[in-house]
Amino acid sequence: MLILAIDTSAVASAALVSDDAPEGVVANFSTEDTRSHAEVLAPGIAGMLADAGVAGEDIDALVVGVGPGPFTGLRSGIATARTLAFVWGKPLHGLMSLDAIALEVAESTAAAPEFLVVTDARRKEVYWARYSLSGGQLPVLEDGPHVGFAADLPDLPAYGAGAGLYADSLRADPEFAGEQPDALYLGQFALARLASGGALLDSTPLYLRESDAQVPGPRKRAL
Repeated sequence: MLILAIDTSAVASAALVSDDAPEGVVANFSTEDTRSHAEVLAPGIAGMLADAGVAGEDIDALVVGVGPGPFTGLRSGIATARTLAFVWGKPLHGLMSLDAIALEVAESTAAAPEFLVVTDARRKEVYWARYSLSGGQLPVLEDGPHVGFAADLPDLPAYGAGAGLYADSLRADPEFAGEQPDALYLGQFALARLASGGALLDSTPLYLRESDAQVPGPRKRAL
């Protein structure tokens, strides 16, 4: 199975993963900028597909990170994934973006039996979820996702850029102190879950916050 994975919950990233490729990776790209998703994502995907010699009809399915994340970033990735899935006539699945970091942690030697994945939610808050490793191939989501203050999180090893940002409040692992969700691990997580007969989400975004934009009320009468 060949999957195009996309995530824009923090940085813009995309990957082609396949169960027929060495280590499952066909191609991938990722930016470091957290504010230019709309400008770089589509050209990045087009270049990645061209370099890999892959056309839309070659792809079996698309997977998109549904957050949690900020409105603008998530909209860019989900809208792009929905458009490509419609144009190519391919199935589209969603996956929680924090799962990408959880898988990266699970594949490292530093993984604890139970841990937190934490990313920056801005406004002095974090997005977080709690995972466990029960001997299976994939980390198991035990709680979350949530948005809140770092000081209120459970006292567990914490991985991800949010943990690094609030290392004074969390048991942040220094090797993962700058880690953001990445489409490469998102795609690998999706491949493994589908291969085991597991279900994925739809592409509904996990914002976890109400929008800042509000519909204006009626004008007040001057008299």
